[in-house]
Amino acid sequence: MTAATEDIPTRAAEVDARAAELVRQAVLGDLARRVVDECGADVGLVGVPDRPERPGRMTLRYWSGTRADLLHGLDVPIGTGLGGRALAERTPTWVSDYRAATTISHQYDAAVTAEDLYTMLTVPLVHGTVVHGVVYASVRAVVSLGDVRIGSVARLATAATRALAGAAAWCQAPGPAALSVRLTPRELEVIRWAATGRTNPEIAGHLGLTCNTVTGYLKSAMHKLGVRNRVELALAARDVGLVS
Repeated sequence: MTAATEDIPTRAAEVDARAAELVRQAVLGDLARRVVDECGADVGLVGVPDRPERPGRMTLRYWSGTRADLLHGLDVPIGTGLGGRALAERTPTWVSDYRAATTISHQYDAAVTAEDLYTMLTVPLVHGTVVHGVVYASVRAVVSLGDVRIGSVARLATAATRALAGAAAWCQAPGPAALSVRLTPRELEVIRWAATGRTNPEIAGHLGLTCNTVTGYLKSAMHKLGVRNRVELALAARDVGLVS
């Protein structure tokens, strides 16, 4: 096996990681905008933890509707401010008048005052044990949020969390079986087409191979993955991250 062949899984993982990061950025940026456009908020913010699996702090990296820049890139340790509380408790939190609230710390009063914000809702983006971020919906007046507004932000947060979890799954490290399996580029191509339900003649026609050659690649891949038929092959390939 050549070095180039051995590098194929690494290059594929790098592509998946870049794609997952682009999706993550798009989802979080869109979430901040939709909170303003669809939920009656004046400002939408999204904080992102440095380590989603063990969040100790987050940074406000996405925003919509802001007038100043004091909230841009703000560092929020767990437990501090309304967003830090949501990060710690992993549950939505809100106040009708941020400045008068006695249940939160007030390290960020200068930034909040600069934006003229009063009412604020924060919803964590939680999937299993992983916190992908916290979304803020803020209003420049003292208002009652109500179940409708809280529910609309929560629904956006849920949809965003599903998309983020899906993107994160693209670049998860392969399991032990994947690390021990060495498939050739042609075997990988044939498996990917077979996993979509294509027949051997269809795969052969697409790749410019004979049916016997396709059959040989499939048999070789089955042997390496320890499976007995095409269904088991497709499932095994997905389980170990060889195909999506």
